[in-house]
Amino acid sequence: MAFNATLGPVMLDLEGDASLTPEDISRLQHPLVGGVILFSRNHQSMEQLCALTREIHALRSPPPLVAVDQEGGRVQRFQRGFTCLPCAREYGDLYERDPARGLKTARRMGAVMASELLAVGVDLSFAPVLDVALMESEVIGDRAFHSDPRVVSQLAGAFVSGMRDAGMAAVGKHFPGHGGVRGDSHRCLPCDHRSLDDLRCCDLIPFRNLAHSLAGVMTAHVLFDAVDENTPTYSSFWINDVLRGELGFKGVVFSDDLTMQGADTVHDVVDRARTALEAGCNMVLVCNDLTGADRILSNLQAPEAVFDYELWSSLRPSPT
Repeated sequence: MAFNATLGPVMLDLEGDASLTPEDISRLQHPLVGGVILFSRNHQSMEQLCALTREIHALRSPPPLVAVDQEGGRVQRFQRGFTCLPCAREYGDLYERDPARGLKTARRMGAVMASELLAVGVDLSFAPVLDVALMESEVIGDRAFHSDPRVVSQLAGAFVSGMRDAGMAAVGKHFPGHGGVRGDSHRCLPCDHRSLDDLRCCDLIPFRNLAHSLAGVMTAHVLFDAVDENTPTYSSFWINDVLRGELGFKGVVFSDDLTMQGADTVHDVVDRARTALEAGCNMVLVCNDLTGADRILSNLQAPEAVFDYELWSSLRPSPT
């Protein structure tokens, strides 16, 4: 068993489904690895999932972060044995009819989601979505709470409070906002032509309002060509000047999956990881491409690859 004093900045998925393969164990013990993201294929039963997360956590100290996308609606990786969570739009629709009930429901379901994941050894869900539903985006759609950024702030804030009640840190996504483009960044590079002032008056509002409530933020693979020549994942301006400087965010920045088509503005996967880390990302996700993940682990250097585990730990709430 290998124990390392620090975690690395790479989060990857598993080769095995129900349990770790020898290759998985070797990767997870690599000093540049800091976390694992699980998918539906990794969940066969509650008992199996608990055993898998225990095995992952036992590989090193501090233990690798175990993450999943468990927003609710069409993005809920774990189904059997877990509460069927509504999509974010349903909270927004309820808020329209009864604001107090909408907020109460969002907080309660945030706590349910978090408590169920923590019970099986999952450390974090990449949630909530802070995107503003300005149009029927192919990838966001009903994953967004509302078309009004102030309502998004309230509902997402309630959801975050529920997560914190259960003892889970929240990771808001997709900074600085994916709701103003139709394209799916899994398949293309969406381009948003609005100015920074336009974004300040809309998409940035939830991130500004929740900056001190979030432990993490995930970047968007969207090009805001009137603001910066780089997508936020690769942009020091977006991460350091806007998110950390202007909005005052103090937590951890995760990249969205670097194998998505929207991340292909930097063509080589190793360069993608290096560029994202140099821009200010603290942890980069590499999913469904273990060959690419192995190349990153073989080519990144330790000085450019440090994950602030103490910062992350300090941001995790205690259950109430």
